[in-house]
Amino acid sequence: MELTRKEMLKLSLLGSAALLLPLERTARTQVSVRDRIPEGRLPRPFRTPFVVPPVARPVRTDATADYYRLTMRRARVQILPAPFGPTTIFGYNGITPGPTIRARRGRGTVVRQINALPQRHPVLGYRPTTSVHLHGSDSEPQYDGWADDVTQPGEYKDYYYPNDQDARTLWYHDHGVHHTAQNAYMGCAAQYHTSDDLEDSLPIPKGYWNGRPGHYDVPLMIRDAIFANSGELIYDDESESNLMGDVILVNGVPWPVMKVERRKYRFRILNASLSRGYRLALSSGDPMTIIGHDGGLAPAPVEVGSFRTGPAERYEVVIDFARRKVGERVVLRNLGVPNSREFASTQRIMRFDVVSDATDAANNSIPSVLNPGEGPYSPMNLQTSEAVRTRRWVFRRKNGLWTINGRTWDPARSDASVGLDDVEVWQFENRGGGWNHPVHVHLIDFRILDRNGKPPFAWERGPKDTAYVGENETVRVLARFGPRRGKYMMHCHNLVHEDHDMMTHFDVGPSGVDPATIDPPRPYDPNNPPPL
Repeated sequence: MELTRKEMLKLSLLGSAALLLPLERTARTQVSVRDRIPEGRLPRPFRTPFVVPPVARPVRTDATADYYRLTMRRARVQILPAPFGPTTIFGYNGITPGPTIRARRGRGTVVRQINALPQRHPVLGYRPTTSVHLHGSDSEPQYDGWADDVTQPGEYKDYYYPNDQDARTLWYHDHGVHHTAQNAYMGCAAQYHTSDDLEDSLPIPKGYWNGRPGHYDVPLMIRDAIFANSGELIYDDESESNLMGDVILVNGVPWPVMKVERRKYRFRILNASLSRGYRLALSSGDPMTIIGHDGGLAPAPVEVGSFRTGPAERYEVVIDFARRKVGERVVLRNLGVPNSREFASTQRIMRFDVVSDATDAANNSIPSVLNPGEGPYSPMNLQTSEAVRTRRWVFRRKNGLWTINGRTWDPARSDASVGLDDVEVWQFENRGGGWNHPVHVHLIDFRILDRNGKPPFAWERGPKDTAYVGENETVRVLARFGPRRGKYMMHCHNLVHEDHDMMTHFDVGPSGVDPATIDPPRPYDPNNPPPL
């Protein structure tokens, strides 16, 4: 077994003070868990109106890019209804989810991320360093959220995104080493949408939802959480294995109710849970149409009765409420997946109330062809015959450690060197029982070839960057590696596993440069802010 520098440091410093650390952490967790809201006192579902995050507004624009300023800060917000108290969160601009950024293909985005978080987490006691990852972007390594490229409280970093990929639903979230799960759980996550001419030309539902006619493009960020009787969040990772909450939040609201018209709506569904997977279905039995995936629009729509989504996966789903009458109610249900503990409260996600006939007939159909996938980095038209090699990655818990090929995270060690523009088959193996591993590969989009030698499920036959790998399952994917050179990460997106080092990195093309040294964070003086 190879030890990372972090593990060697732990061993070298093992003494009386170090021995107290796990005891202190365990005691703090047990106190919190004892204060968990009992099942009978959980808020009743379907009492809160549906909301969406605000759209971020640039602070300035120029001929080639839009510039944004976001501040990660602590805030107190009312998530649960009275009599529960407010909840302490960490959020982009002090809200969770953070503002949705909407970008255009071919036009760059610069986001200044200011870490104004406290020096220590108020309960867990860690120092909330951050590193922002735009999940689904082919960013340069220094702007990709490299785990060790951390921004300290009181610092800032400017991130540049080229937005040169197909239109898609991305999301930005914290990726700082060893505290990704905690920072994301506290609220540091938000959606990011890109558009392009192809998407504009399609008659699919459009217009960022605001509850008014003509706006039928709806972000849905689904996650679970554990709350104390006080209304505060409880972080319980169950001996560093997973976090299973009993409250479902949609866009930061518990089990909301959305009023809909009798027409089609496009839902950008993001599973933002740390560990929980979902199998989503409608209580009415109506089908849903998958039109998009992590990497953008599907080649063609696929109608399903239910579909599974693991942490970090995005599915763009069209639901046609014209099948229902005014006055009917439809519940988005969770049928559950293996390795996710289900409570009675987690079997429901949100409710749709059909309140009127359609007020706008435009953009209310789904064409038979969506995205032909003709770009060089689109995985949908790649052939396995183009692959120059196959790599095997084994995900397992070994001697109490979360490992990939028997190793844990070490930023100084690269576990693969891939030629720029090479096509490769990567094989992900989950050898253990008890856990699934949603495997995320940075930089690229891939196509799932098969699961245990069988074709992929109908709902996942599109461009992906995260693959759900169930227990005792082998998943093969195909991708072209580019268009950037440098160091990129791959990891399990059960963020509890990631934080405990189930992560590696690979080089694309000639590399060797530490992404943390190229454009490092800088001190931020709020009284004399640097120009953006």
